[in-house]
Amino acid sequence: MLSREQELSKEGWTKQSTHDEPRLSDIVEMYEEMGLEVLLEPYNPDEEPGCTECMRSGIREYKTIYTREKLRV
Repeated sequence: MLSREQELSKEGWTKQSTHDEPRLSDIVEMYEEMGLEVLLEPYNPDEEPGCTECMRSGIREYKTIYTREKLRV
C-alpha cells in the first residue's frame, strides 16, 4: 500500500515544506503567484524525518505544502 506522499507523487505533486500560520498563507500565496497549483495536507509527524516535539504538540496547526503545474483542460 502506498503512503499518502507516494500517492500524491504519482499524481504529479511535489512536497515542498511544512509550516503553520502566519507563514503558511504567505508561502501558499507565493506558489500561486508563480502559477502553481497548491495542495495542503494535514501534517503527519510519523512521515516526517527529524520531527521536533514542538511540531508534534501542534499537529493541528501545521500543514504540508505540495505543488504541481496547473493541469491544462
